[in-house]
Amino acid sequence: MYDIIVVGGGHAGIEASHIAAKMGRKTLLITANIKNIGDMPCNPSIGGTAKGIIVREIDALGGLMGHIADISQIQIKMLNNSKGPAVRSLRAQADKITYPKNMQKALKNTENLTIKEAMIEDLIVEDNEVKGVITAEGERVYGKAVILTTGTYLKGNILIGSENTPSGPHGEARSNYLSDRLKDLGLKIIRLKTGTPQRIKKNSIDFSQMQKEEGDKKYWTFSHDYKASYDIDKQVPCYLVYTNEITHQIIRENLEKSAMYGGYATGIGPRYCPSIEDKIVRFADKERHQLFLEPESLYYDDYYLQGFSTSMPRDIQEKMVHSLKGLENAVITKYAYAIEYDAIDPLQINPSLENKVLKNLFTAGQINGTSGYEEAAGQGIIAGINAALKLAGKNPLILKRSDAYIGVLIDDLVTKGTIEPYRMLTSRAEFRLILRHDNADLRLREYAYELGTISDEQYKKLLNKKEQINKLLKYLQENHLNKQDKNIFKENNKNFPTSNISYYELLKRPEINLEFIKKLMPIDFSNEVQEQVEIMVKYEGYIKKAYKEAEKLKKLEEKEIPENIDYRKVTNLASEAKQKLEKIRPKTIAQASRISGVNPVDISVLSVYLKKEYNK
Repeated sequence: MYDIIVVGGGHAGIEASHIAAKMGRKTLLITANIKNIGDMPCNPSIGGTAKGIIVREIDALGGLMGHIADISQIQIKMLNNSKGPAVRSLRAQADKITYPKNMQKALKNTENLTIKEAMIEDLIVEDNEVKGVITAEGERVYGKAVILTTGTYLKGNILIGSENTPSGPHGEARSNYLSDRLKDLGLKIIRLKTGTPQRIKKNSIDFSQMQKEEGDKKYWTFSHDYKASYDIDKQVPCYLVYTNEITHQIIRENLEKSAMYGGYATGIGPRYCPSIEDKIVRFADKERHQLFLEPESLYYDDYYLQGFSTSMPRDIQEKMVHSLKGLENAVITKYAYAIEYDAIDPLQINPSLENKVLKNLFTAGQINGTSGYEEAAGQGIIAGINAALKLAGKNPLILKRSDAYIGVLIDDLVTKGTIEPYRMLTSRAEFRLILRHDNADLRLREYAYELGTISDEQYKKLLNKKEQINKLLKYLQENHLNKQDKNIFKENNKNFPTSNISYYELLKRPEINLEFIKKLMPIDFSNEVQEQVEIMVKYEGYIKKAYKEAEKLKKLEEKEIPENIDYRKVTNLASEAKQKLEKIRPKTIAQASRISGVNPVDISVLSVYLKKEYNK
């Protein structure tokens, strides 16, 4: 008997099993192929816009992804570095051989964690309570809680043109019966689709016709604890290339041959990571689309053609690839394909990621309707934490929308649902100015310490950082400009302020930064602390406003809705609101207010009813 059984060794399963074991729970990770644990079946990268912040949050909570990405990367850069701090995110090219190897090593060294190779095709269920899993061979494995992180393996179908091959990624065996069993148990099953582009042989690419994209000349890490040790000058470059009119013509002339437009696909694809044929149709006015050639590994020569995902037949793919500048003689080592798979309706999931229909069943990753390694890992760590907390008889960790991107992600899924693979975007986070790359530890490590998922040493580091930030803020507030500073302003072509202001007030000016202030006074603080203080001072008004809004939302989050409420009895509630509230059954007034079809008037009516009937 195990405490927690995790099904699936992808990014969600890794974080779920690791964190549950870290919290002292006897945990079993079951996966169809142990060699595929930590596999990257699609893009060879970790992070990206908004996603990079999720990785920082996973690390802050005590997860693995950030550290493993740091020690496995072959190029790293900060996206949107010239823009405001709210949209900056790290992205690393991860070595597809090294990353899973390092991840497997980390899991094997995790205390309380056992890894088993098997295909799960059924659950052990008694009185709507999950008691364990059943393998394809009929073996029954018992556990107090089960976390499903099945990725794209539930009835996976690989599509290339009119070809339809029952398979998981890489031609691996798929799960044929588990989604049917979930449906029989009362879960609503949806069909989704994603895809992957071609891999190109390195020596067949003419890089001279492409724009080189180098890694940053500044050290970066996802992990808050790992000190960068890579050679900054030996990062492997990526290359920028564009589609052209010939490419578009080939696609338009052969649209009916693609799995999607030819009617061979039934699943719904991702809106924000579309296939190239979908881009050509949806954005017909665009003359070209940006693509990237990204190295997959230092141990083999394949390049990943980012942005060229397709389900066209192989002969058409050849023409498409050869139409690109620098790829006229390209050798395709692996053709692009789409993959369809079963997922569950996320509206049947609680914010804790426990299922509403089956007790002690948690789900995370693509089975919940998301796309992306990072979104999966973010859900995985929360599912693992909450499964462990439930077994301990404790309340779940529910991250608010003002706490983390992970909180936004889960709230969107369980409140709004999805009919297509969900991808995290900065625009989805209304509190993005306070959900930044630089402050993930400040936001989440207090939670992690209470959970026991970070060490005393890590916690002391957090407290020291907070202390240093406060010291620098006080230092800037207590010291003021003096007449001797005037010459330095003149030497740097800056206007000297007429009033005797503090350096704190000076830093608020758009043309002034801490690097300049360091010419006026000594500042002996780490770069990390300086960055934090500069953002806090420059965006002080906006940050205060964001926290004020977050506080309002927090009050609504505290207004809980009783589980046994009968919405049909709430008079003056609109019919659509009644239907949506009955279906989703939100936990709080705040969650109810975010449901599509529930209007502010409905929230007012519901609030009055709760106060009258439940004194809430």
